[in-house]
Amino acid sequence: MIALSRVAKQPVVIPKGVEIKEASGVVTVKGPKGELSFELTPEIGVGVEGGELSMVAKVESRFAYAMAGTARSLINNMVTGVSTGFERKLELVGVGYRAKAKGKSLNLTLGFSHPVDYAVPEGIEVETPSQTEIFVRGVDKQKVGQVAAEIRRYRPPEPYKGKGVRYADEHVVIKEAKKK
Repeated sequence: MIALSRVAKQPVVIPKGVEIKEASGVVTVKGPKGELSFELTPEIGVGVEGGELSMVAKVESRFAYAMAGTARSLINNMVTGVSTGFERKLELVGVGYRAKAKGKSLNLTLGFSHPVDYAVPEGIEVETPSQTEIFVRGVDKQKVGQVAAEIRRYRPPEPYKGKGVRYADEHVVIKEAKKK
């Protein structure tokens, strides 16, 4: 007999101002920052009672128990996103590397012969408080991480001088130069 995963057993605490509805296998989370929805697999269900949401496996199978943990984690991220939001900070390291946010576009100067224009997707907010800092904010954790990764991919940090676009909490290991 396989039991629910440790993650799935923990209930999702619903903060004040957040509303969760489940209708025909679709969980909708509504909060002060926005609204997100997630489609459950037919093998799992949710139960909302007393300000907490718990996962239930409708079928006793390994897949159902695994998906219960995954769904619980995704719904918890949705609750966090609509209540407080998510943020990733990027830093530009290098001489002449600059960033400027204009509306739904991010203009990057990264040492190429041309400037790079990145079109910011819907639901994501990009802010540049200084020329070398980029803040990516939004309610969807996956989207925020994806946009930050796409911006970083234009010029990832190189291992000899550390120049490039990096996450604020990223540690770049600098290699030693070739010796004669």
